[in-house]
Amino acid sequence: MAHKPFILEREKSVLLIIDMQNDFIEEGSCLEVPAAREGLSRLKRLIDVCRELKVPVIYAAHVHLPNFQINPMEVLMFPELKERGLRLGSRGAEIRSEIGPKPGEIVVYKHRYDAFYGTNLDIIIRNIKGPRVVDTVMISGVVTNICCESTARSAFLRDYKIVFGSDVTFAMDEDSQKATLKTISLAFGRVMSSEEIIKALEKGEF
Repeated sequence: MAHKPFILEREKSVLLIIDMQNDFIEEGSCLEVPAAREGLSRLKRLIDVCRELKVPVIYAAHVHLPNFQINPMEVLMFPELKERGLRLGSRGAEIRSEIGPKPGEIVVYKHRYDAFYGTNLDIIIRNIKGPRVVDTVMISGVVTNICCESTARSAFLRDYKIVFGSDVTFAMDEDSQKATLKTISLAFGRVMSSEEIIKALEKGEF
């Protein structure tokens, strides 16, 4: 049995969905992560369960601005982003429709891998169920070893408990996926499958 450094408590948790946007998911898109497309049904089930159980669902969306380079270092690492991809207001930057936000759910727009950096995500999480009720962030989305891992580390440094979805985070290759899951489990939080998370939420704690 995996080490459980803390108990996952439904009433103290939120689900964070990171960058599940068309430019990462659609076949042939500039930043395509095939695993994300293949795992949509698992993530949708987790989202549906969270909604049924009144666990807040929060979205983060990574965007570039059409007028100037607001993400200059990222463009150096991914030169294709200099000309296209994740442009605010474009279809590619939109969250995939079948798992998209319902009315009243929050979308945080970010310009860095870390969804906390330069956003109001921390304030939202700390108050979404009342002042300082939430202490656990369940992480899903893309890309596992880039934005998901960066956000998990940042949440950990803010003293949140981290639950990292092993089959609802998606990397560009299997080695990167395994490496991040190992790192998270060793030093940052609990790695759980979507079914394990669902069972814990339905039970109330695990």
